[in-house]
Amino acid sequence: MKQKEKDSKTYRHQYIIGDLQGCFAAFSALLAKIEFDETQDKLWLAGDIVARGEDSLATLREVKRLSDVGALTTVLGNHDITLIAVWRGVLPAKPKDKTAEIFAAEDCDELLNWLRCQPLLVYPDAHSVLTHAGIPPHWTTKDTKKYAKLLQSHLSGDLKSLDKLLPQLYSKTADVWRDDLRGATKLRAIANYLTRMRLCTADGQLEFSFKESLSDKMPKDFRPWFSWVVPRKRRIFFGHWAALKAQVATPFVRSLDGGCVWGGELVAYRLEDGAVISV
Repeated sequence: MKQKEKDSKTYRHQYIIGDLQGCFAAFSALLAKIEFDETQDKLWLAGDIVARGEDSLATLREVKRLSDVGALTTVLGNHDITLIAVWRGVLPAKPKDKTAEIFAAEDCDELLNWLRCQPLLVYPDAHSVLTHAGIPPHWTTKDTKKYAKLLQSHLSGDLKSLDKLLPQLYSKTADVWRDDLRGATKLRAIANYLTRMRLCTADGQLEFSFKESLSDKMPKDFRPWFSWVVPRKRRIFFGHWAALKAQVATPFVRSLDGGCVWGGELVAYRLEDGAVISV
């Protein structure tokens, strides 16, 4: 299944929405608040469709339905890849991830075969790029697109290859990026940058333990990836970091995870005028 990169349709409104995390009630309320019309409007999701919210199954089904009618495009987040790994028996299910109903559903295989074919990077318009966690300072946007396509091709391939890849994507320590990385090590590094990144060094070394806010003490030599200012033609939209409360907004980046699943807000950013709507 190939994901379309360009969409020639003209939309009334386009919105980028932060992490849903299975919060179906909030998702429904947000769509009602923006008066979303699937025949005229387009949604772009920052990934993490499922996990800790009250109804991951209903959320995943609605996201897929809207995608099927051309009204939605999502990128993959770390919780989405974990869902695929649990489905394939690579990881045990975590009780705090309220996803058991998905695996018991009659359409489980249909849903997850669709999910694994979704991209890790998209261009919502000529001025923006969207990934789940961001783009590290040592990668160009063009290179990031190439790396994202590489990982997507492996996730969407035959099941035998997928089952071989998935266990290789998980490590408690981050690989040091080099342009000559190959095989599973390269794919794991790509997944870590695009779906798990929060802090890094100037040359892209990642740190996985820190999940707090920008006012909290960070490990020595590590800073938020977006604080290493790299001027880009496209503004980077991202989710993943709930403690930011969707408050980071610079000419180069915009955070959209409002921490809805933790009692915060589900946030939508309207592309044509920068309006922010939340529930």
